[in-house]
Amino acid sequence: MSALVIAEHDNHHIKPATLNTITAALACGGEVHVLVAGKDAAAAAQAASHIAGVSKVLHADAEGFAHGLAEHVAAQVLALASGYSHILFAATASGKNIAPRVAAKLDVGQISDITKVDSPDTFERPIYAGNAIATVQATDATKVITVRTTGFDPAAATGGSAVLESVSAAIANANSQFMGSEIAKNDRPELTAAKIIVSGGRALGSSEKFAEVITPLADKLGAAMGASRAAVDAGYAPNDWQVGQTGKIVAPQLYIACGISGAIQHLAGMKDSKVIVAINKDPEAPIFSVADYGLEADLFAAVPELVSKL
Repeated sequence: MSALVIAEHDNHHIKPATLNTITAALACGGEVHVLVAGKDAAAAAQAASHIAGVSKVLHADAEGFAHGLAEHVAAQVLALASGYSHILFAATASGKNIAPRVAAKLDVGQISDITKVDSPDTFERPIYAGNAIATVQATDATKVITVRTTGFDPAAATGGSAVLESVSAAIANANSQFMGSEIAKNDRPELTAAKIIVSGGRALGSSEKFAEVITPLADKLGAAMGASRAAVDAGYAPNDWQVGQTGKIVAPQLYIACGISGAIQHLAGMKDSKVIVAINKDPEAPIFSVADYGLEADLFAAVPELVSKL
């Protein structure tokens, strides 16, 4: 019994979500292999070989893998699938794009968004926006799994000495091709990997107030910036800042929620944070039910005062 983890990378570095996925794979038992499919991605493959717990890194190199197109990566995974009992992806946009294709082609049921491995065939996953935990037993010979990265500690990025093996590239005969991308430039930490996140809600009232009140606090703390869905829908913050069930799932060391009431969909995306600080003038706001520290105050007065004290 062995597990194959599909690495997420930029052809140079392994992305943090892969480290959490490897921890989940180790909990499944047996050897853990990592697939690095990319273009000129030798540096990423080398980095993967140093991850603690990994026994082998499979490196597939082809032009079709340059941008991680799901059709091509899925074809590569399928070419290797027969040798593995577990195939694991991070539950990111990329993993959620590739995993269903692999599961469908293998004619197995996908096990989505796991947060715990009880045994090699039994897993826990949140349902009802995290208000209940389902225990799922999979009877398929090959288990295709996506991993909620906040549920597992990251594996150590150093200390391993895995065998590095080149494998033949398997490119799909697909009509899709990469045409281009528009990447938002951001000097702040990536939201899903940040240790500190400062989030704002609809109570801020405008994008100008968002920048005026939230940005200085994030600057002081070196934090990523997030937002509730209500703030994003109102145009106060960009879509890629959205935290919650329909946004990004985060679990930083410190999460500061400013003017966020705490709708169930938002709580589902951040309640695993190590320390939660809530600032809200409504004493009945649901956010206080999950907060470690709650401040009942007007955020327009409290946040600038907090910035001045830091």
